[in-house]
Amino acid sequence: MDLRNIWLSEPQDFTPWLAQDGNLKILGDALGIELELEAQEKNVGPFRADILCRSLDDDSLVLIENQLEKTDHIHLGQLLTYAAGLQSVTSVWIAATFTEEHRAALDWLNQVTNESVRFFGLEIELWQIDESVPAPKFNVVSKPNDWSRRVSQAARQMNDQPATEGKALQLKFWAAFAGHLKEQKSPVRPQAPRSQHWMTFGIGRTGFNMHGLLNTREDRIGVEVTMTDANAKDYFNALRAEKDSIEDAFGDSLEWLELPEKKQARIARYKEDCDLYTENRWPEYMAWMRERLEKLDKVFRQRIKGVGKNHETEL
Repeated sequence: MDLRNIWLSEPQDFTPWLAQDGNLKILGDALGIELELEAQEKNVGPFRADILCRSLDDDSLVLIENQLEKTDHIHLGQLLTYAAGLQSVTSVWIAATFTEEHRAALDWLNQVTNESVRFFGLEIELWQIDESVPAPKFNVVSKPNDWSRRVSQAARQMNDQPATEGKALQLKFWAAFAGHLKEQKSPVRPQAPRSQHWMTFGIGRTGFNMHGLLNTREDRIGVEVTMTDANAKDYFNALRAEKDSIEDAFGDSLEWLELPEKKQARIARYKEDCDLYTENRWPEYMAWMRERLEKLDKVFRQRIKGVGKNHETEL
C-alpha cells in the first residue's frame, strides 16, 4: 500500500503512530533493541527531532528520524545534527525508500565510528490482505557490523587491562553465551560481551534490569532482576508482597535481597558448585542460565511495568 494512504503527514500522523508502545515494539524487534519512549518532537537547538527513545538493553538514547519518501540529503544532515546535539549512541533513519548513496553513507558511518555509536537505516512498507487492517513491515537496509565490532572491542579490552585468567574466561564465556542465545532463538537479548562477571538484559522499563552472573571466585552462576533508581526499595517491597505467586510462576524459590546498605535491590537465583574452568560444562551452565533468564522475563516483565505506578502518580 502507498504509505500516504494511511499517514498523510510525518509529524501529525506517522510520528504519533510510531510512538505508540505496540508500534515501537515492532520497530524494536526489527532493530534487536528494546525501546521505551522518551519524547516526541524533541527540541535540539532550533530543530526538532522526531522521536527520542531509550534502549532498555543498556539505558542509552536512541534517536529516530522519519521520512515517508525517498531518502534525501536534508534528512541525513538532520540525523547527524540531532545525534550530535542529543549525544545519542543509536541513530535510526526510517524512510519509504533508501537511495544507494544514503545506504552507503550509513554503512560508512558504522565502519568509521567506534562500537558505542550505531546507525540503522530501515525502509517501511504497508501490507494489506483483503480487508485486513494494514500492517507495517520494517526492512533493515543498513546496520552496524556487530560481529567485527565485538571482536575489535574484545581485543581492545584484553589490551587495555590486565589479562588475568578470570577476565579472559569471563569474556570467552559471555561471547559463547551470546551465540547460544541467538542459536536457541531466545527472546532475551544481551549486550555486547565484556570481561566482567555480569551480562545485562532489558526487562521493559528503565530503572530495572536482568543480569546473568558468572562468579569465578565462588564457583557459581546466577540470574537476577535488579532495581536501581530512587524508588528501588519501594519497588522491591511491592514485588516482595507478591512473593508466593511470583515464585509459583517462576517454578522455584528466589533470594529476595533488599540490600539495606545500598540504593539498589535485587531478586536472584544462584547455582552453586560450578566448575567454570572446565569448558565442556559450559553448555550445561548456559542452558541453565538461559532457561531462568527467560522465566524471569516472563514472570516479572508485566509486573514491573505496573509496579509503583500509583506511587509515581501521587508524587
